[in-house]
Amino acid sequence: MASAAARHILVASEEVCADLKQQMANGADFAELAKKHSTCPSGAQGGALGTFGPGQMVKEFDEVVFSAPVGEVQGPVKTQFGYHLLEVTHRAD
Repeated sequence: MASAAARHILVASEEVCADLKQQMANGADFAELAKKHSTCPSGAQGGALGTFGPGQMVKEFDEVVFSAPVGEVQGPVKTQFGYHLLEVTHRAD
């Protein structure tokens, strides 16, 4: 069965999400930005969500996690919870 590990940053607006992505492009650390800005409890762990399988996360999240290149920050991704920056840290088929 397929599985993936990912980390994310959850914020309320697309603008904040895009700004954080730009900060990363300029060298900011994903985990530090997650700790400072993410509204998800996972922010305390640098955004780490652990390992999960298809269908365990919301559809929009799943689509990115199980198709995006490993190690590349994706987003903004809009879900019912807000806007996410996602990074797949591991995936196994």
